[in-house]
Amino acid sequence: MLELLKKLSLAFGPTGYEKPVREMIIEELKPFSHQFEDYIDKIGAYIVHIPAEDKPKLMISAHMDEVGFMVTEICDNGRLRFGNVGGIDPLVMSSKRVVSENGIKGAIISKPIHLQSAEERKAVTKASDMYIDIGCDTKEEAENLIQLGDLFTFISDFKEFGDGFIKGKALDDRLGCAIMCQAIKEICQNSYTLNYDLYFAFTTREEVGYSGAFLASEQIKPDYAFVIESTAVGDICGAPNEKLVAKLGDGGAISFADKGTIYDKEFITEIMNMCKSKDIKYQIKQYVSGGNDAGNIQRSAFGTRVAVMSAPSRYIHSASNVIHKNDFESIYQALIALIENKN
Repeated sequence: MLELLKKLSLAFGPTGYEKPVREMIIEELKPFSHQFEDYIDKIGAYIVHIPAEDKPKLMISAHMDEVGFMVTEICDNGRLRFGNVGGIDPLVMSSKRVVSENGIKGAIISKPIHLQSAEERKAVTKASDMYIDIGCDTKEEAENLIQLGDLFTFISDFKEFGDGFIKGKALDDRLGCAIMCQAIKEICQNSYTLNYDLYFAFTTREEVGYSGAFLASEQIKPDYAFVIESTAVGDICGAPNEKLVAKLGDGGAISFADKGTIYDKEFITEIMNMCKSKDIKYQIKQYVSGGNDAGNIQRSAFGTRVAVMSAPSRYIHSASNVIHKNDFESIYQALIALIENKN
């Protein structure tokens, strides 16, 4: 899974341009495609269906998109104004390298400190006061390379470091996509009597309102949904214990509630009991924060019982997202345990 996660992490796929990630996933699963049904919906989600007759429908969901930047103006001096696509803290933006969908590289810049006023030095520079420098000196030169509406993402490498840590961009939520791919391959390679009629939904547009998961759930009409995600953590020096959220390395985090969802208590309890019986590491998310695709899945017209298992992630929505292998593996183990009844 780590090699696949690396490829997915490095792929270009901001919200609205998930196609490169989707094509990578389709290619990864191609050797097994004769064993499942699949389709691409109207807004780009990739759905894999592994049927099981007379079983409740389970939708397993992870989003393909990542945060990014959209060009909103090409200035006379060749610099690019932009708007954020998804929630990105301005503190993690200035001086970062970025790349466009057609391979144009640049850097996010802001006013240098020696030109800032005393008041400006005390404040965080707003995204609206930053630019992308692609090495052009005139508007005409930049227009030969970039158009309004073009998208950029962070440039980042993928590294294993320390005691089991992984660093890269877009681990939210390419880790979920990697886990789902591996689960599909595991099912196809082995003999299982499935507990559920399975739908794997690689969704789009999560970072700007979760609309991709809503459309997928409207089509699938699942009885249950298991969402695989990342969750931001607050494990920095001096943070109060009640705001730590979760601990890297202690297993996937199960939520009872977040800003968009009250999770199904019975389904959550089933997952926790299953993890205990199979000695799979998990933890409880300790802070009500954030949101994910589960909110819109739960509110779809059919109504669905939802649960989420999240990988605790430092520096989420930045060029250097950090997760732990233990959590990555524990979510995979929990997913397999949930769906399997191996002969």
